[in-house]
Amino acid sequence: MSWDQREGVFALGDLALHKGGVLPDAKLVWKAHGTLNAARDNVVLYPTSYGAQHPDLEWLIGPDGILDPTRWFIVQPNMFTNGLSSSPSNCTPWPALVTSWDNVAAQRRLLREVFGVTRLHAVYGWSMGAQQAYHWAAAHPGDVARIVVNCGSARTSVHNQVFLRSLIATLEAAPEYDGAALFSAQPLKAMRAFGRIYAGWALSQDFYRADLHLTALGAPDLETFLVRDWEQRFGRRPAADLLAQLRTWDAGDIGDHPTYGGDLAKALAAIEARVLLMPGATDLYFRVADNEAELPHLRHGRLLLIPSIWGHRAGNPQPNPPDAAFIKAAVREFFGD
Repeated sequence: MSWDQREGVFALGDLALHKGGVLPDAKLVWKAHGTLNAARDNVVLYPTSYGAQHPDLEWLIGPDGILDPTRWFIVQPNMFTNGLSSSPSNCTPWPALVTSWDNVAAQRRLLREVFGVTRLHAVYGWSMGAQQAYHWAAAHPGDVARIVVNCGSARTSVHNQVFLRSLIATLEAAPEYDGAALFSAQPLKAMRAFGRIYAGWALSQDFYRADLHLTALGAPDLETFLVRDWEQRFGRRPAADLLAQLRTWDAGDIGDHPTYGGDLAKALAAIEARVLLMPGATDLYFRVADNEAELPHLRHGRLLLIPSIWGHRAGNPQPNPPDAAFIKAAVREFFGD
């Protein structure tokens, strides 16, 4: 990587939480790419997604990538519960719920206190990162010029919650679970089931019908694919972190704030940022219909469908050059390149 890079740990102290309680001695691990200009107006915030840490998402950063660090100062804050920033695996006692609101509050302090940044050129996010982008625009309408909501939504839909709660129930059923937040040991059988449930949701029926798990992802057979791409993918993360992050995702709702009183339409209408909604055509849990319902309430919204059979993974298309090229072209135009 030929551009400037910095990383660090931002200490927040005891962080009061949106839904009550405190995150003790909270810490936010971050990495930055590129150079902050003198006006401090070239900042792109790039929050992490479910089960991901910042190195997992760096693939799209580069002069020829979706996010260009030779033009933008790109800050990657690791969300709480991802195992780097404060998480059940490294912080006890763990509170009942840490929300996207709490992540945004911590990220805003990071930007102001470490970099002296008060306004963002953009927030770019995929999946749970997209939910954080939406929360940013609703929490601080005057501080965000634009957001990219890549396979995400302003409120976690009921159907999405059905998926999430099947995963939550799988982990909570493990004999190793303590009934609150932690596990006495990594619950291997529960994690095996967890990965296999996830595999049926993250990619579309059309993806599997086309045998792309074999031809595009290089698995010799279905069983190897399930073990390598799903069991092992999530098995590297502590179950307690995955469970806490599921609860964050399940609670995602930009209307759940005293300013908006639970009114999603009011929260959407308050957003001043330009919004690029990029749902995947075959995403099974952040559905196109969710973004279509949000669009009429946005002041400056545009919906651009990712025409892909890769399901949810169309929005994070590292092994999928056509979808990566589509997203790159759309984002660079939206950013004003």
